[in-house]
Amino acid sequence: MDLFRQLFEFAAKAGAFEGYVYHNDRVDVKYLPGWSQNLKKAYELLPENVRSSIQPSLDETLGRATRSVIKILGREHEVVRTLLSMIKSEVPESPLEFEEKKRWFE
Repeated sequence: MDLFRQLFEFAAKAGAFEGYVYHNDRVDVKYLPGWSQNLKKAYELLPENVRSSIQPSLDETLGRATRSVIKILGREHEVVRTLLSMIKSEVPESPLEFEEKKRWFE
């Protein structure tokens, strides 16, 4: 599969995951293990140079999602461990913590 397509599909699924768990009190937790495992598989299939390039943005997205999931499942849950394995920087203290910086498209 074309690398740009892989990257787009991974990013779309990571963003959808964040959107699903963020401030959602009706999360159906039965979907989270499979979803997080699929994200991890896709992440690992991306070339190292691509992962390094997207890592800061991914850390923000999955960091916020992870904080939301911790509130639902607890820090020791397998889903949380799977998400944390893809995050290389500090996880935000709160899912509400957004970095106040201009994005490349602003």
